[in-house]
Amino acid sequence: MGFFGFLILGLIAGAIAKLILPGKQGGGWFITLILGVVGALLGGWLGSVLFNAPLEEFFSLQTWLLAIGGSIIVLLIYGLLVGRRRTT
Repeated sequence: MGFFGFLILGLIAGAIAKLILPGKQGGGWFITLILGVVGALLGGWLGSVLFNAPLEEFFSLQTWLLAIGGSIIVLLIYGLLVGRRRTT
């Protein structure tokens, strides 16, 4: 998968993760892109370590599910960090 394919995957995975999680998450499309790319990296790493999953295909369901799962994890962590920062 190329660089731009990875960015598109991260942007879409981050947007889907924001839609799945309840509540209001801050940030615009750029924060969504960053969180999605970090989540795609995390999901890909976890998938390769835990399941020995090959993640070379852009249109693979396995790639998308791992990227979205990783984005949800990153978005939850981001929400905890930013939520604490706003209340203090």
